[in-house]
Amino acid sequence: MTTSRNTRVAIVTGASRGIGAAVAQRLARDGFAVAINYASGSAQAEALAAELTAAGGKAIAVKADVANAEEVRAMFDTVEAQLGKVEVLVNNAGVLKTVPLADHSDALYGQAFDINVRGTFNTLREAATRLNEGGRIVNFSSTTLALNLPGYAIYNATKAAVEAFTHVFAKELRGRNITVNAVAPGPIATSLLLDGKTDEQVQAFAKMPPLQRLGQPEDIASVVAFLAGPDAGWVNGQVLRANGGLA
Repeated sequence: MTTSRNTRVAIVTGASRGIGAAVAQRLARDGFAVAINYASGSAQAEALAAELTAAGGKAIAVKADVANAEEVRAMFDTVEAQLGKVEVLVNNAGVLKTVPLADHSDALYGQAFDINVRGTFNTLREAATRLNEGGRIVNFSSTTLALNLPGYAIYNATKAAVEAFTHVFAKELRGRNITVNAVAPGPIATSLLLDGKTDEQVQAFAKMPPLQRLGQPEDIASVVAFLAGPDAGWVNGQVLRANGGLA
């Protein structure tokens, strides 16, 4: 598969479903060639790539565990070979388990930091030498960081690290016209939020924002598309809290 020199190439991690899939769909509509990264669920990723291709876009599914530096490096190699030089990196892959800090197991702690922090670190480090001049990096934080809800201590710690990466990395890429920003969604109607919660708990989350609804994956995809597009050229090192006014 080849792309025209005018086609911008984007990698979206954790893009087989949920917010990541919505981001991939939106970027494809905006004219990007999209690499749909996944660690498991190959059928979903391949189906999404086929859907985007059938609609006239360019897309491939690429398996890689973002917590593994060698797999991240291989992912960039594959994308460069099949789509071209990467211009946009969207670090959407993440895991959320709500457990009180005192009850957190070593395994859950390790999983959270491996995927949410090490995964972002690995892709950022690779992007430092692989991204085109004028590229865009969009990381994912969370509005839970501003809410201090019980059960979110470890998850919030991982997202605090991502925000720190965002602020500092934007300055470390000085002179290359690459922007580094983060999106911090509020409660979004995806399995990450809905799984394991009662209808009552879901409704409580929906009532929290002044807009009195859960966000949709497309709401966040629109914000990512803005940060990845030409209108956000002067936005750098920022965290955009897309949460319906929750915090």
